[in-house]
Amino acid sequence: MSAFRSPPPRPLVASADEDLLDDLLRLLAAAGAEAEVATGGPALRRAHREAPLVLLGTDVLAAAPVRALPRRPGVVVVAAEEPPAPVWAAAVELGAERVAVLPADEGWLVSRVASALRRPVDRGRLVVVGGSCGGAGVSTLAAALALTAAPGGDGVLLVDTDGWGGGLDLLLGAERDEGLRWPDLAGLRGRVAGDALMAALPEVGGVSVLAASRSAPGEVPAEALTAVVEAARAGGWPVVVDLPRTAGPEAAAAVLAEADLAVLVVPARLRAASAARLLVSPGGDGRAAPWSAAQLVVRSVPGGLSADEVADVVGRPVMGELGTDRSALSRGEQGRPPQVGVRSPLGALSRRLLAALTVVDGAAA
Repeated sequence: MSAFRSPPPRPLVASADEDLLDDLLRLLAAAGAEAEVATGGPALRRAHREAPLVLLGTDVLAAAPVRALPRRPGVVVVAAEEPPAPVWAAAVELGAERVAVLPADEGWLVSRVASALRRPVDRGRLVVVGGSCGGAGVSTLAAALALTAAPGGDGVLLVDTDGWGGGLDLLLGAERDEGLRWPDLAGLRGRVAGDALMAALPEVGGVSVLAASRSAPGEVPAEALTAVVEAARAGGWPVVVDLPRTAGPEAAAAVLAEADLAVLVVPARLRAASAARLLVSPGGDGRAAPWSAAQLVVRSVPGGLSADEVADVVGRPVMGELGTDRSALSRGEQGRPPQVGVRSPLGALSRRLLAALTVVDGAAA
């Protein structure tokens, strides 16, 4: 353990009953925890304040030091047998969340200790990539961003929201891999377990991809999309959403409102730049545009506008420019993931965009 890290917090056990104490220490060990035992004095007050969980034996409920403790969450009263009514009354007075009776509640108690010791997970960041017109290269850039972010982490979720687009798994060469696709998850609502979701999806290079189905195409429901994105982010996984213009307005609004970084890809043509201006500018009713906070990426095209000219048409600065990558088209057709090496145009742009996301993180902190 690093000298700059404090030791992990220990649950507090307050009991003078040796048999009950032995049982509690055994259960704590089963949960991977080491207890701090105290029944009075400064040690009890400090541990009561700092411990992730407080276990009070029924034998100390009437003790003056325990009755003087302030209320706090995460207090469990533990009894070696079914307690009489006064114990229940004392537990209520102390604000205990439960009276655990051993041995019947041993399983619950071990699970509760493990839950209390689980360190909070940093919420995963959300990147949404869209285009001002079709064929802008949105899917390729979204895949490149996910592949660039994956090394050194616990994985990244790449979400395909074009239910009629043939499946983003094709771009990663994962179309034959086992795993769930959108029709399997279209009915999701509310809270979903992120680890179960990630384990059920095809994975390439640290990127778990939730793609559309070629055998059962259909629109991606906004509620299901929200549930999937939230499940991954709550579990600490970064999420990259490929959001084409064909995505439903509710689905688009759901992810854009929560995005930590929105990237709008604009081919260097006048019509594409004019369309981008509509996407980032407020409407006539004064409402914010869906892509109002987006960063612009210009995709170079032969004989097209310069990045400065695109910025002038859109009325926004350009964050990055994607030059011609001769290998991108052939790799996509062959089912090989985009190249994201240091010298590749996609890799360089992806690193620049992810660096901007790091700056956002630092500013938020």
